[in-house]
Amino acid sequence: MDAVIITGGSSGLGAAVVAAVGKAGGRPLVIDRQPPADGVEWVECDLADTRAAEAATRELIERAGTVDGVVTAAGFDVPGALADVPGEVWDRIVTVDLLATAAVIRAALPALELSHGGVVTVSSTLGIKAVGDATAYCAAKFGVVGFTRALAAELAGRIGVTLIIPGGMRTRFFDERDDRYKPGPDAVLNDPAHVADAILFALRQPPGSAVREMVVAAERESSYP
Repeated sequence: MDAVIITGGSSGLGAAVVAAVGKAGGRPLVIDRQPPADGVEWVECDLADTRAAEAATRELIERAGTVDGVVTAAGFDVPGALADVPGEVWDRIVTVDLLATAAVIRAALPALELSHGGVVTVSSTLGIKAVGDATAYCAAKFGVVGFTRALAAELAGRIGVTLIIPGGMRTRFFDERDDRYKPGPDAVLNDPAHVADAILFALRQPPGSAVREMVVAAERESSYP
């Protein structure tokens, strides 16, 4: 494994994947609005602009000369009832979490075909179990599930495709929420490094073998099954 593009690589799960790729001797390449860890190559990009996301992907591939993997770890949510979430916020959640996922992968396909590389998309346990006050997030993450399953069928034998379904993790994902939408004091959250390890396992599969889907969560994850 050499060059791996990681969206959202400046924080949370994305940063954990950056660290894991670097530790494994790979070359993490980040697309994000904020800078990643010192020394990590990146392109500044607002993933809500999907054409810009495609351009950023192509720029990183041109810099690296090749790419062996793409991990679409970027994602966010603003929970609330459908009537209470402004339309532009609702749209942005779906765009960043779903449409940018497709945009980055689309731009990387030619390079991934040459390297017979791998794609790992990141959904959520709320991509297989719907809850209230999360219509945008559930729409996006359910969409990632359907998109990834269709992509795996489309690219079988050419590019490895894996769907990761993580449960709640100890990241800043919940920091800016109203208290009622934050994990309670008894919540058990997973270490994002564990999910990153699962992602690397998927990317390291030999030709002819693919890990199609993995749920990675704390043993007492309340949103799964």
